[in-house]
Amino acid sequence: MSEQKKLTTASGIPYFEHENSMTAGPRGPILLQDFILHEKMAHFNRERIPERVVHAKGSGAYGTFTVTHDIAAFTKAKIFDTIGKQTRVFVRFSTVGGEKGSADSERDPRGFAVKFYTEEGNWDLVGNNTPIFFIKDPKKFSDFIHTQKRDPRTNTKSATMVWDFWSLNPESLHQVLILMSDRGTPISYRHMHGFGSHTFSFLNKDNERFYVKFHFITEQGIKNFTNEEAAEMRGKDPDQAQRDLVESIDKGDFPRWKLKVQIMPEADAKTYRWNPFDLTKVWPHADYPLIDVGVMELNENPDNYFAHVEQAAFAPAHVVDGIGYSPDKMLQGRLLSYPDAHRYRLGVNYEQIPVNRCPFAVNNYHRDGAMRVDGNGGSHPNYFPNSFGNIAPDPAYKEPGMPLDSLFADWYDRNADGENDHYTQPGNLFRLMTAEEKKKTISNIVGAMSGIEGHKREEIINRQLCHWFRADLQLGMGIAQGLGVSVDAMATH
Repeated sequence: MSEQKKLTTASGIPYFEHENSMTAGPRGPILLQDFILHEKMAHFNRERIPERVVHAKGSGAYGTFTVTHDIAAFTKAKIFDTIGKQTRVFVRFSTVGGEKGSADSERDPRGFAVKFYTEEGNWDLVGNNTPIFFIKDPKKFSDFIHTQKRDPRTNTKSATMVWDFWSLNPESLHQVLILMSDRGTPISYRHMHGFGSHTFSFLNKDNERFYVKFHFITEQGIKNFTNEEAAEMRGKDPDQAQRDLVESIDKGDFPRWKLKVQIMPEADAKTYRWNPFDLTKVWPHADYPLIDVGVMELNENPDNYFAHVEQAAFAPAHVVDGIGYSPDKMLQGRLLSYPDAHRYRLGVNYEQIPVNRCPFAVNNYHRDGAMRVDGNGGSHPNYFPNSFGNIAPDPAYKEPGMPLDSLFADWYDRNADGENDHYTQPGNLFRLMTAEEKKKTISNIVGAMSGIEGHKREEIINRQLCHWFRADLQLGMGIAQGLGVSVDAMATH
């Protein structure tokens, strides 16, 4: 049995009266001097930090990443430099649109964020369980998320807001089709793939650049709820995915994913049939096949949810030597917005929190700010260059320059110059589905679109139906029939 510890205040002062407030007599009013009461209540009032604007409800675990294949021809990143090398990871899964108290089985994309604690700093690979997204310019992100949250008048979820936005933004069609299939309701976090989603760069030892997409392929197999099963689970156990992850690891059934990459030579990006930096598009595997890299296993549950999962902070800006960015506009927007969100929610020193802290070396000239807990640089200088310290930039980590597409800056239409094919890839995806998958996807879409209401209902439905028809005739007809819409009547509008 462990040694009995004394109860203390936050400042370490032992005290006894933890349950009774100091009062003027047994029934008298409470005295202002009862500091313990104030400390307990003041801390309790501040226990809830602001929830994440998106990905508010999540689950997480620690584990290991093991290299199984040599990819040194593409990247000099030390995490991949030896077959058999292991790196500790922390992974957070999440739903995207719901609040912290929402149900795990909602129809929603799932966040899939991995923090690799590498010897050259923390690498965060922050994506979803889908390889694409609804939009391709970050200026549209806040508008999109507002439609997934609550109507400012009724404070309820609104199918009208959702489908109005999607129907006015056909670039969303590919992701909407995935969401409306059973892939929109995974049975657990263990039974879904994960994707870096964005296009990133690899740099090898010769500083040759390759573009790369990351894929985590579940070894547990894909398993999804039907729409009806997901609805039932929301009422039966809204925390089902959290419970499943904790219990599976507790009993030694450790979930595993194979990490694979798609590699595109830099020169291909200029001539490829799709814009390789468009987050609403995939690179077909027939063009760029999956290449094996390693295996990730989750084998350790956090001992405290808040300390590890709630305070975990990921940012796609956090890349390590040998891994870089790309002109992907959505990635470029996230490079700034993610760290900014963490500084707001957790404070400017959020990377000193243990789950976020690099376990190797952190040397810089950042100082001060709320909750600084690492010694604040001691007596060392807080400026550079200086004549006294020993922190200096290492030229070995200088990246080669990235060629620009143009020297002319302007506000370019994201859908101009042949970038407006929003229909081929979702149509191809629908045609790859089995007859049963097609049937369920159409049913899910009909159910979701049936919630559109108000005097613009017909206009929004017809506009969205046009997108479905352009993707695939069978898809459009199935949805129109399910909604009771006459195709002939549509044509006369």
